[in-house]
Amino acid sequence: MNENTEEKITIIEGPTPTFEQIPELWVHGLSEGAIQSEMVMTRLRTFNGPSLVERCTRAWRNQREINLEYRTSDGLNAEAPIVAARNLQTDEGDMLLLWLRMPDESVELEIGYSDDFDDDFGDDLEDDFDDDWDPEGF
Repeated sequence: MNENTEEKITIIEGPTPTFEQIPELWVHGLSEGAIQSEMVMTRLRTFNGPSLVERCTRAWRNQREINLEYRTSDGLNAEAPIVAARNLQTDEGDMLLLWLRMPDESVELEIGYSDDFDDDFGDDLEDDFDDDWDPEGF
C-alpha cells in the first residue's frame, strides 16, 4: 500500500451504523488528542472479521491511522478513526466490534482572554469606591 494512501474500512451497503456510548472507563484514555472527541462503539456484521481486525492491527503496527467510512442518515459520507477492533463469532456469522473516536462538534473550546473583560471589570470596581472616603474617620 502506498505510504500516502489512507487506510479505511468501508461500509458498502446497509443502514447507517448505530454508535453506542461506552460506559467503561478504560476506553476514555484512547480519546486523548488535539481535538475534543467522544468514544463510541459500533457492531457490524461482516464476512471476514479476522481479516478486518488484521488490517487494523497492521495499520497501528505501522503507526498509521485507519478509519471507518460510512454514510450518515442524511446520505453524506463520513469517517471516524478506529482506535480498537475485535471480532466475535456468532451464530449468524462474524460480528466486528469497532471502538471509534468521534469528533465532538458540540464542544467549543476557546483559549485566551479578552482585554475588554479586564477593562469592564476594572470600571466596575472604580464605581464601587467613594472618592470622599476617609480611612481615619471610619
